[in-house]
Amino acid sequence: MKFARRPLVVIGLFILLITASSWGFLIHKTVQQLAIYELPSALKPFFYQNMDNLVYNAPRPDIRRNTDSTEATKHFIDLEAFGPNAANDMPLYWPSALAKYGQDSLVKYGYVPYHVVYMKEQLVKAFKNKNKDSILFYAADLGHYIGDANVPLHTTLNYDGQLTNQKGLHSLWESMIPEIEIANYTLHSSHKASYLKHPDQAIWEAVRRAAILVPDMLAKEKSVSLQFTNAQKYRIQMRRGVETKSYTTDFAKAYAQALQTSINDQLIHSANLIADFYYTAWVDAGKPDLSSINTAFDKTAKQKMKAELKVYKNNALLAQKMLLSKKEAAPKSN
Repeated sequence: MKFARRPLVVIGLFILLITASSWGFLIHKTVQQLAIYELPSALKPFFYQNMDNLVYNAPRPDIRRNTDSTEATKHFIDLEAFGPNAANDMPLYWPSALAKYGQDSLVKYGYVPYHVVYMKEQLVKAFKNKNKDSILFYAADLGHYIGDANVPLHTTLNYDGQLTNQKGLHSLWESMIPEIEIANYTLHSSHKASYLKHPDQAIWEAVRRAAILVPDMLAKEKSVSLQFTNAQKYRIQMRRGVETKSYTTDFAKAYAQALQTSINDQLIHSANLIADFYYTAWVDAGKPDLSSINTAFDKTAKQKMKAELKVYKNNALLAQKMLLSKKEAAPKSN
């Protein structure tokens, strides 16, 4: 989630920040779980057995921003700051980007695609060392940054609609609507993790895909707003002595209908790409056998995984109360 990267944006207009269930929480956790089901048989047992841990820690980079001043700009990239066609013109590789733009500009305006590639390399090292804790740490963080790269408003200077008099759009899109609409989402994909010959190109394609959605998001918010008065669009609340605004449920639902399947589509694309990056890191590490660090995966666990995969394929995780992002649970240690 990028809404809090500039602290002053919360002054004057508070949009519902569901700290326990936003793209940084609800959807980050959801895509983490879905990605695991897409992994190949040689890799899936390890990730499945540690699913609680990975899902629980999926929002960790967002939480880390509260104490780490260097964290925020790893989550986004303001493409306009790097030129009119930056999505296509920016170098694929970090050293080249540093040479062209300088570290100060990249840190100021974000560098999520470069950080994704960096984190992928850390996961490769963890796989090579067969260090369970490191694998889980880097996998959870990598999945988070990939998810952020798929959020349209993580690709623009107009990150909260503030430049077009649509302040609060970011949290509406990534937090409020998914919380309301997730029961209507398709939480299944036929995608199987595939090897990425060029991970840098893959993450940049995701950034471009997300950026293309921005104009339509802005236009549809304005269009739907014409159907609502301010009193119908916002609700006023007092929070800690400060008057704040948040969108009404009616407006969120109307906007979600106008967006059609775009949020769901980005959710699935995130999960697919996370699975691809995990698989690619494992292959690049030499396809290590992880059974020695996954000793708790016994016959019972295997049967449970098999049954759960059937539920996933039937798009019934939520109905069967198997979607971990909707549960409050601490990670299990295996």
